[in-house]
Formats: sequence, structure tokens, C-alpha cells
Amino acid sequence: MDETELLPIRNFLAEIAPFNELSADLLVLCCRRISIGYYSKASKAVPLSSDNPMLYIVRSGAFEVRDADDELVDRLGEGDYFGFPSLLSGESVSNRVLILEDGLVYHLAPAEFDQLRLQCRSFDRFFNRAYAKRLRHERRYRNRETVTTNRISSLINTSLLSVDHRETVIEATRAMRSHHVSSALVLDNGKLCGILTDRDLRNRVLAEGLAGDVPVHQAMTPSPVTIEAKSLVFEAMLLMSEFNIHHLPVIDDGIPIGMVTSTDIIRSQSSQPILLIREIERQQDLPSLIAVSKQIPELLQSLISADARAEEIGRILTSVTDALTRRLIVLNQALLGEAPMAFCWLAFGSQGRQDQVACSDQDNGLLLAEQPDEQAKGYFEALAKGVCSGLNDCGYVFCPGDIMAQNPQWMMSLTQWQQKFAHWVDSPEPKALMHASIFFDMRAVYGPANLFDALQDEVLERTKDNDIFLAALTGNATSESPPLGFFRKFVLERDGSELKGIDLKHRGSALINDIARVYALSAGIKEVNTAKRIKRVIDAGVLNRKDGLNLADALEFIGHMRLANQGQQFEQRRPLSNYLKPQDLSSLMRHQLRDAFKVVHDSQSAIRLKFMRSF
Repeated sequence: MDETELLPIRNFLAEIAPFNELSADLLVLCCRRISIGYYSKASKAVPLSSDNPMLYIVRSGAFEVRDADDELVDRLGEGDYFGFPSLLSGESVSNRVLILEDGLVYHLAPAEFDQLRLQCRSFDRFFNRAYAKRLRHERRYRNRETVTTNRISSLINTSLLSVDHRETVIEATRAMRSHHVSSALVLDNGKLCGILTDRDLRNRVLAEGLAGDVPVHQAMTPSPVTIEAKSLVFEAMLLMSEFNIHHLPVIDDGIPIGMVTSTDIIRSQSSQPILLIREIERQQDLPSLIAVSKQIPELLQSLISADARAEEIGRILTSVTDALTRRLIVLNQALLGEAPMAFCWLAFGSQGRQDQVACSDQDNGLLLAEQPDEQAKGYFEALAKGVCSGLNDCGYVFCPGDIMAQNPQWMMSLTQWQQKFAHWVDSPEPKALMHASIFFDMRAVYGPANLFDALQDEVLERTKDNDIFLAALTGNATSESPPLGFFRKFVLERDGSELKGIDLKHRGSALINDIARVYALSAGIKEVNTAKRIKRVIDAGVLNRKDGLNLADALEFIGHMRLANQGQQFEQRRPLSNYLKPQDLSSLMRHQLRDAFKVVHDSQSAIRLKFMRSF
């Protein structure tokens, strides 16, 4: 390899960790020993061999590492590596590397890799830490010892019994008997339309004195509650508890693929979050709820210690907040009496997105079915004050911006809420855009689904393909940037004291929330959880798969770093904050964090190009 070919390799390696730690002579020696491979997407996978292990350095393109069970282990782009676990452990190659985009890859043979490790301690440390991180990542999928991190797919019975909605009850019950099951899915032209259970047969056939020749659709539970296969087991337990059901059809992209029952879940291990939620549901007064809520910080720390995914931790903690909110509503209604009209308790912001962590305050509101008279207004004011005060006493402090149901400004009828959102969308002034980052991430925690749907559907109808609003929202979403300066150095900020650090929330997670919100509102997507929004916009073709997956990975990585940092702060008895000191990170973690912020930066550029091109 002559000097002309050597120069671009040397320039590239000199900019990435850990090759930037090598001496000039070692770097030149390394470059001379490198071979170059081109991998086409048409080939599907990189041909790895245990007989010829190498360090692979990605120069361009995109790759995906998957284990023997086809679980995602890592996604790789420019400046990333694969092949090092086998070089370090001496074990056979077990993972596959799929080619997502055509790419150039540099190859470094084992002898040269070992020589660099011997002669440069930081080089050796970098790959040992990378290997340790890979092992931790794989254990997240393999060591499912608690229900907290188990997924429904690990419990479902895929031997489905389905019956046509026109069959008779007697035909369906005979099928259930022969299959030794207590339920059957009911299909209409191949689509799920109901579920028939033993309880349905008791309550809707025998108790009503009906004959066995009635059609199944008269006895079934129509439009049953369902759950996705990727959901956590604890979420199935919550649904069963909330709707008082014992059977959950499991769906994948809307198609029923199995069933999970309360018996299936009972056989699995008990879970700390579920026990805490059940304890909340048993409390009969506010002092008892306050005492129970003191367990929430310990729950967070146990989840962080278990290395649970940031997305899962957010959903678990938010489920606890939801349970606490619902219990406070029930207890206050026991004092105030039955509500004068239907209403929904709305959660906004982090609770709405289901990504709550430590230091969460309240963002909530009340949606009333109609304009209240003075008596009804007094009832709901008392209810809102009781619930908001109770949440504050349980550790969810009052919102500094007073975005709470106890503020009459955020207690409105359906018509008033629709008018409020219409004003924000049609007149996207700075204050309206500030509200967008909170109110457009909304979810009903309590109340009839059809009332909330009437509000959300109206809102999405206004935002979908609304060029002026989306351009203004994009401008607001990109007004802050990730903390990267020249040469990809971190930009540090003060946390209100003398500490300088990286604000992982406002310069990381919040920016990704903003990006996902713009895409989702542009396509009329109802999801408000950021990870689910990203998946939906990919499925809808609004965002290409590669960019969407990179954004989802950045969301998870930054969230994981934020939680791990707060876990360390908790252990060291320091105040919890979102500020991370980069000097506390290894070279590998700094490298990956910079890459995550680069993804955010590129995603901001993409939405500016897509939604602000004509403005």
C-alpha cells in the first residue's frame, strides 16, 4: 500500500477512539497492515469465520449485529467496530452481522490487534470495556429473571383456538372442551372481533336461559382488550386488573398470534412494580398512599441496578404514577360523591409519554364531557385540588408552570379543549409552541376512552399535513441543539451550581421527543410515547428505516446514560440531576455519546429540510 492509499486510512483512524490514542509510529504501522473489504447490501451478511477472526472497522455503511436467537445486539455505522469479542475471548463467532447499507470496512488481523493492545494500554482498555458492555447488553435479553423485564412473548400459548362468529355456542364449547382451553378467539372474515370465555358462557348464555344454538357473536365479549407480543408481562397484569379480565389475546401488527391468561402470569415470578401497584390500589386514605409512595425511589434504583432498558423503566414508573393518580381520584370521589358528568383525567408531558424518571413534577388537566354549571364546577374544582395536592404529598411536586387540573384554566369541556387546541394550531405563536411540547403529549389516565378519543382525533385532524403549524413547530423543536461543538467536543453547561456537565435531558432526550412529536403530528399518529412514535412513523413511511432506528437507538442510549448517572448520584447521596460530567465516562462511552448526539443533530437537520423548506 503506497502513501497515497495510506493517507485517507491514517486520517480516518486518527480521528476515532481508540486509534487516536496510538503513537504516530504505531498508527502508521497499523495502517500498513490493514486490508479493505467492500460489503454489498445484496450479500445480506458479512461472512464471519471462527478460523479467521479479525477486527472489523466500519469506514462507511450501516450494519446490524444479531445473536443466535436473532435478538438485536448492536447497530453499527462509521467509526464502529465488530469482531473484537472473538479476538478477546478466543471463543467461536456466535453473532451474525447483517448489512443494512453498502459499506467499506477495514480489516485488522489478530496479530496486529494483539500487538496494539500490548503497546498501548488505552487501546487495550477501550476494547475490554467494549466487550464488557456487549456482554451486559446481551444479558438484557437473556437473563429475564423477573416479570419486570419479561415480555408477553415468553408466556403466550400460540396454540390458538378460533371460531367463526356465526358458529353456534354449542359448537364453540365443544371445540373448547376438545382443546382443553377456557377461551376462544372469535373471527369475522379472519379478523378478531371478539373473545368467548367460560365467564361469557355462564353470564350471557346459562344465566340468561339461552339455548346452545345461539350464534357465538351473541355470547362473546366484543372488541376485546388486546396486548402486543412485545409488551411487558407487568403491562398485561395491569390490563387484567384494570378491566377485570383473565384472558388477553396477543396481537402482532393487528393479527392475533396467541393468548395469555391470568394463570400463565401467576405461574411466572412476582414483580416488585406489580406488588407496589397492588399495594397502592389497596390503600384507603391519603396518609397510607404517602407511605407507599416512599417506595418509588427504591423501585427506580432497583430497575437501574438491574440494567433495565430506559424505555421499560419509564413505562414502569409511569404505570405506578397512573395507579397512584387513579387511586387518588377514587378516594376523593368517595368523599365528594358521584361525578355530575363523564370526565377524563389527562396526563401531559412525561407522564403522557410514559417516560417518567426521577424528579418528575405534575402536568395534568381535566376534560369534561360538557360545559359545567356552578355546582358541577365546584365538584370538579374540589376533585382536582384533592388529587393534585395528593400527588404533591406523594412526591410529584406541583408544576412550576401551574399546568395542573386544579388550575381552572386547564379544566375545560370537550368543546373548550378542542377550541384551545385549534387556537394553538391555527395561530402558532411562541407561547402556543411552548404549550405544544407539553399538551400535544397527552393521554387519558382515568375516564371513558371515547371522550378522550373525541379530543385527540380532532387535534390530529388539525395537525396532519398542516404545513404552517408543522414549520413553526419544527422551528421551535430545533431552537436548541445537542451539546456538540467544534471537532465533536462536548459543550458543557452549569447545573445551577459550579458543576459543569452535559444536560442529558434538555440537550438530549427532550430534543428527540420534539423530533418524534413533529413527525407524529404531521402524520396524524395517535401514539404519544416517543419510542412508539418513532416506530409508527417508520411504519407509515414518514421516516426512513435507517434514520428512524438510529434515532430510537439514540433515545435509548441517552436515556440509559441519564438513568445510570442518577443511579450513581443516588448511591453517593448527591442531589439527583440530569447533568453528566464527561470526565466520569470511559473513552468508549464518550465516543458512543458523541455518536448519539450526532444522530440528534442530523435528525434536526432532516426535519428542518422536510418541514421548513418552503418557509
